[in-house]
Amino acid sequence: MTSTNQDIEQLVLLCDSGNQRAQLEIYNRYNKAMYNTAIRIVKDSFKAEDIMQESFLTAFTKLKTLEDTKLFGAWLKRIVVNNSIAHYNKTVKQNEVPLEHVMYKVENDNGIEEQSHNSEKVKQILKAMKSLKTNYSLGLTLHLIEGYDYEEICEIMDISYANCRTMISRAKESLRKKLELTA
Repeated sequence: MTSTNQDIEQLVLLCDSGNQRAQLEIYNRYNKAMYNTAIRIVKDSFKAEDIMQESFLTAFTKLKTLEDTKLFGAWLKRIVVNNSIAHYNKTVKQNEVPLEHVMYKVENDNGIEEQSHNSEKVKQILKAMKSLKTNYSLGLTLHLIEGYDYEEICEIMDISYANCRTMISRAKESLRKKLELTA
């Protein structure tokens, strides 16, 4: 059986033993999804690429800590999200201004699949989300796009459960108002 036909459990076991072909196969299976996850949080394609690469390296070096190989994808995504949030928090603390804000670049790469990307409604929603306060945008991205529940968002953003619920509620209301203005 070739590595392309092997299920993820077998590939993870091969990666754990240092098999580079298995690592490449896992990378090829997950890299686009992990890049899309990172770009939605850091909003910088170069940083998202770096974070994705670092996350794969972390995952491959810490495979022994993975308790259930069936959960590799979710585990890897959690690493990407944590690395993206860490970068986001570091950027906010340093008050960095992303280059695309300075250069007025039209951004086509926002992590949405091409078919959905062409939808005007999707473009309108994503544009409105980007214009929200940064914690609102991050909270909505984690909740609505990445599918994290309130408890997970609390842990990721280091806020209380009540603050998380309030923030998400206010973010949704703010988004709703922005969308009404553009309609």
